[in-house]
Amino acid sequence: MAHAAPVVLHAIGAITALLAAASAIVFAMTRLRPEKDYAELVRRTRSWWFLVALFAATLLANDTLAVVFMGFLSFLALKEFFTIIPYRRVDRRILFWAYLSIPIQFYWIATGWYTMFIIFIPVYIFFLVAGRMVLTGETEGFLKTTATVQWVLMITVFSIGHAAYLFTLPPLPGFEAGGRGLLLYMALVVQLNDVAQYVWGKTFGRRKILPSVSPGKTWGGFLGGLGTSICLSLLIAPLLTPMNFGWSLLVGACLASLGFLGDVTISAVKRDLGVKDTGTIIPGHGGIMDRIDSLTFTAPLFFHAMWYLYY
Repeated sequence: MAHAAPVVLHAIGAITALLAAASAIVFAMTRLRPEKDYAELVRRTRSWWFLVALFAATLLANDTLAVVFMGFLSFLALKEFFTIIPYRRVDRRILFWAYLSIPIQFYWIATGWYTMFIIFIPVYIFFLVAGRMVLTGETEGFLKTTATVQWVLMITVFSIGHAAYLFTLPPLPGFEAGGRGLLLYMALVVQLNDVAQYVWGKTFGRRKILPSVSPGKTWGGFLGGLGTSICLSLLIAPLLTPMNFGWSLLVGACLASLGFLGDVTISAVKRDLGVKDTGTIIPGHGGIMDRIDSLTFTAPLFFHAMWYLYY
C-alpha cells in the first residue's frame, strides 16, 4: 500500500462501501420480490466485486506489477478479438507478431521510454505486420487482414497501454495522488458514465441515437450520462488530479463523449461479426472488451491531456 497515496486508499474504501450498499439493495430486492428474476443483476453485482478487487489490487501494487497486469489485460483483449474475428490459415503467421508486440510495448511503458512507447505500435509493428503478410505470398485478402490486425492492435495494445503508462507518472507538488490518482479518476468517470447512460436511458430515453448500431443507446441516456460524468469529474478531480475547475469540466465532458464513441464502436464491430459479446470471461458483462470498450477511446485522450498540461 506504500505505492498508493492516502487519497487513493480513501477512494478505494469509498468505492467498496458503495458497492456493499448496492449489493445490500440487490439482496433486499431478491428477498422482497422473489417472483422476479434478478439472476442477471446478481451476476453483474458479483462480477463488480471481482473487478473492483482486481482494480484495487493493481492500484496498490508496485509500478512493475501494475504494468505487468495491464499487459496481461491487453493480452486477454487481443485474444478475445482474434477468437471472434474470422481469419485464414495463412493469416496465423502474423498473429504471432501481434502477440509478441505486447511484452515489448509494455516494457517501454515499465521503463518510461515515452518515445518508443508512442511509435512502436503505429510505426514499427504496423510495418512489420504488413511486411510479414507480404512474405506469405498471398495477395487475396491482404488489405483486409492487414488493416484488421493493425486496428485491433491499436485498441487492445496501444490504447490500453496509455492507461498503463499512467502508473509511471510521478506525484507533482501539491498533487500527491500521482499516476494512480489519474487512473482512478479516469476509470471512475468512464465507468460511471456507462452506468449512468444505462439508468438515464431506461428512465427517460425515448429517441435512439444509433438504432442500427446499438438500439439501447438514446439521447436521454447520453445526455444524462454526460451530465452525471461532468458532476462526478468536478467532485473528484480536485482530490485525484491536478486539474482546476475549467479543465475538470472539459475533461469530464470529453471522457463521457469519447467513452460513448468507444462503446458504440465496439458495438459496431460485434454487429459486423454477428456476435453479442466479445467473450464470456466476466459473468453478466461478457468479455474483457465489453467491459473496457469505453477506455479504448478515452485512455489515449486523457493520458496525452495530462502529459501535455502537467508533465
